[in-house]
Amino acid sequence: MKYESASILIAFFGLTSAAPMPAPKNVFSIPRAMLRGREVPQEHSHNRFLDGVRVNLNIDNPAKIQDPVFGLLGNAAAAAGAGSITNLDCLHQATADQAFTNAKAAGNVTGQADALMYAALERNTGSVGLASVICNETAVNPEIEAVQQHQDPASTGAAATNKAVVLALAKQLASIGADPQEALLSGTFAPGKIGDTTGAGNTCDVADDVEGCIFSQNLLVDDATAAEITAAVAGIASSSSSSSASSASNSTAAADTAAASACAASVTATVVSSAGAAKGTATAAATTAGTNVQTFTGTLGGAAPPVISSSGTRPFTVNGNTFVGEGAALQRSCSIQNTACSNAANSGSLAGTSVADCNAQETACNAAASAKVKRAALDFGTCSDPAIEFAAGLDGRTENSFQAVNQVDFNHGSALNIGVIASFVCQQLSSSCKAGADAIAACATAQTAAAAATGQAAADAFNSALGVSAAKLKFQRRSVDTPAWI
Repeated sequence: MKYESASILIAFFGLTSAAPMPAPKNVFSIPRAMLRGREVPQEHSHNRFLDGVRVNLNIDNPAKIQDPVFGLLGNAAAAAGAGSITNLDCLHQATADQAFTNAKAAGNVTGQADALMYAALERNTGSVGLASVICNETAVNPEIEAVQQHQDPASTGAAATNKAVVLALAKQLASIGADPQEALLSGTFAPGKIGDTTGAGNTCDVADDVEGCIFSQNLLVDDATAAEITAAVAGIASSSSSSSASSASNSTAAADTAAASACAASVTATVVSSAGAAKGTATAAATTAGTNVQTFTGTLGGAAPPVISSSGTRPFTVNGNTFVGEGAALQRSCSIQNTACSNAANSGSLAGTSVADCNAQETACNAAASAKVKRAALDFGTCSDPAIEFAAGLDGRTENSFQAVNQVDFNHGSALNIGVIASFVCQQLSSSCKAGADAIAACATAQTAAAAATGQAAADAFNSALGVSAAKLKFQRRSVDTPAWI
C-alpha cells in the first residue's frame, strides 16, 4: 500500500540486544525507537499479532530473523533483519512458519493462531495499488502454506483476493482449535487513492499501540461476513482436540475450582464503546454499561483483563477491542494475561515464575473459557447445570460417591458408580427438561467419557463434555439463599 524511500532506510546488522517490547530474554530483535526512523506507516497496524509471533519465534530462531516487523516490509528494508533468509519474498512466510513450529511444539494454540494471523497480514509495496509478491517456496507447516498475505486493497481484484485469504485463514484457525471468526482481524484498510504520491493510502502506524492502531483507530475493513466464515469452516475438526482432551479436562477442573473462589464477585463495569464501529478500540464518545464475563482468577503476572459483555453487533470488549463471539474475546483476554506474565517472568520481576508457568496458566484460562462458552451454547431446556460431583458425605455416606449437584432438576440419590447418575441426568435432559438435541448428544458423549475414568476424573470428564462446573455450582449454592440453577 505504501512506498519505502531508500533515503530513510537504516540498516541494522548484528543487533542482539533485547527489545523494550514483549519478548523473551536473549532474542534477536530491534528496539522500536530505532525502527521508527526507517518505517513507513503500516508495520505496526496489527501489533497484537507481531507481539505474539515475536515471543514464539524467539523460542527457537535458527535463521536469526531479527524481528517479525521485517517480514512486513518491502525487500530493500527487510534485508536488514532477515538473518540467514536470502529469499526476501519469503521472509514473511519463514517468520510465520518458524513461530508456528515453535508454538505447536509447545502446545500453544494461541501462539499458532498468532502465527497464522501474521501470515495473512498485508506487506508493504512500492505504491498504492501495487500487490505484493507471493512467496515461491513451500512452508514447512501446511497450515502456514495454506495462508497467503492480504493485498493492497486498491490493487486489482483485491476484494475477492482478500476475502479468499480470510476464508482460508479461518479454516486453518478452526483446524487448530482457535476461533475462526478472528480471521477478520487480519484484514487491512480501506483502499487508498491510486497515484497518491505519499504512498500512505489509508494506513496508520503507531509503534507503541499494544493492540495495533488499525483496531484502536477503527480503520479495519471486514473482508467477509461472520456467516460466510461459519459456512467456510463447517465440518472442519480441530486437529488439537483429541491430543489435548485429557490435559484440557484437567485444566478445566483446576480453572473452575479457582473461578469458584471468586464467583460471587460478579463485576459490573462501564466500558468505552463506539456504536457501529466495525472493529477496534472505541472512542470516548459514548459509554455503555456491561458485565465482566471473564471468571478466570489466575493472577500470575496480573489478572486477565475483563471481558465486557454489552449489546450491539460486536458485544464483547477486551481492552477496548470488540468481538462478535464470547469465545474469541475470552481467548484474547487469556492471551493478554499470558503476554504480561511472560514479560514479567523474562525480566525477573516475577520471582520463581517461568514462561512455562505462564503458559500453563493460559491453558487453564482457555480451558475455563471453553467450558463457559460450551455451557452457554448448549440448550438444557427448562433445566440448568447438570454437573456431577464426587465427594464424601453425600446421602450420609462415609465413602466418596457421585451425585448431581443440581438436586432441583436432577433429584437422584448418590451412587458409587458414575454411570448411574450420568444415565439419570441424560434421561432427565431428554424427558423432563426437554433439552435441545445438542445437549442430549453432548450428554451421551459425556457418559462415554465418564465411563472411561474413575473417581474425580470421571466427574471431571462428564462435566467437561457438557461445559459445566461442579465446583462453581457448589460455591454458588453455598453463597446465595436460592439455588444457583434458578
